[in-house]
Amino acid sequence: MSGILDGLRIVEGSAFVAVPLAGMTLAQMGADVIRFDRIQGGLDAGRRPLAPSGKSLFWAGLNKGKRSIAVDMSRQEGRELITRTITAPGDDAGIFLTNLRVRGWIDYETLNQYRQDLIMVTLLGDRQGRPQVDYTVNPALGIPDITGPEGYDQPVANALPAWDLIAGHMCVSSVLAAERHRLRKGTGQDVELTLKDVAAATLGHLGMIGDAVLNEDERTKSGNSLYGAYGQDFVCKDERRIMVIGLTARQWFGLIKTTETEQAMASLAQRKNADLSDEGVRWTLRSEITEILKPWFTARTSNEVAALFDEAKLTWSLFRTIKEAVQTDADLSTDNPVFHELAQAGLGTFPVPGHVAGFSQYERMPPKPAPQLGAHTEEILSTVTGLDDTEIAKLFDAGIVADAKGGRFDAAA
Repeated sequence: MSGILDGLRIVEGSAFVAVPLAGMTLAQMGADVIRFDRIQGGLDAGRRPLAPSGKSLFWAGLNKGKRSIAVDMSRQEGRELITRTITAPGDDAGIFLTNLRVRGWIDYETLNQYRQDLIMVTLLGDRQGRPQVDYTVNPALGIPDITGPEGYDQPVANALPAWDLIAGHMCVSSVLAAERHRLRKGTGQDVELTLKDVAAATLGHLGMIGDAVLNEDERTKSGNSLYGAYGQDFVCKDERRIMVIGLTARQWFGLIKTTETEQAMASLAQRKNADLSDEGVRWTLRSEITEILKPWFTARTSNEVAALFDEAKLTWSLFRTIKEAVQTDADLSTDNPVFHELAQAGLGTFPVPGHVAGFSQYERMPPKPAPQLGAHTEEILSTVTGLDDTEIAKLFDAGIVADAKGGRFDAAA
């Protein structure tokens, strides 16, 4: 089954979240993504979470559908193989995606000597060339200071690597934009972006930099409240917690109608001489609004609330653990066409997502498992790098490359 990027070949040298995510996303749209790693595995080969077998669910999740070549890159012969793989001929090849740039070897200036129309997309830590991850970018830009319970005076880190995820998809768009440029102009492209710039730009897009510059008061923690409008969590009679949103006019008026609090809200508006149809006013008066709504929730179970809110078409959600969500939410199961039950060696069988977008001219591609390390070494050396059987055998014998079994090359296989 082909995808919308069928025929496009991308070589990936990466670790951790953003660039592996970018390569996987391209692979799930049909691109041939070749990931190269050290013979002993990459930096993130054993990263948590782990399956009961001890194998990395993290690595398997971010490398679905790729091909794998394992090379001893500490040796000159191994580095030359990677260079040849990246710069191999073909109109749809010559694209390199990395966050592991090495000057004098896998950098644009060096690789461009072997292929003039090379496209290279590099994700760096910051503009000064320092390494960065979400857990360093977030504190530097102040996000933990506005995350956590209201009144709590300690910073709170986020468990979701938001900047990595955004940066990964910006790498995807950069690859596709550069490839479109090459198709039209015939020239390559050296593309650089940094994780910190992705985060900083996002703050700017959301108005947070302007807020810090123009307003005297600093934004503070607001717990589970929806910043700038009304959204709040409530504990129901059965001690289950529910999040409800009153951002738009329809959501707000539907909420107060369903909870039968119209009169109380009108009295609050009169006392404060305020218009609760204004989302900013609802944000300012969120504590008073919450106190009015609390008794309604504490008098009802979460199932009762759910039935009423669904009937009113309100925007709400039950708080769950990840395990509860996987067990109860059909959107995380094969009822959702994005997911397929996939058996993976050493991991087990569980729902695995494919690409989330549906393209009208293509059938959905089911997800493919991540390859075992070195599973395609021989195939890539032959069909991409252009070596013959004798050359490949010598590389295996010398320990410069390895396959998934760590065995010797068998030309008759």
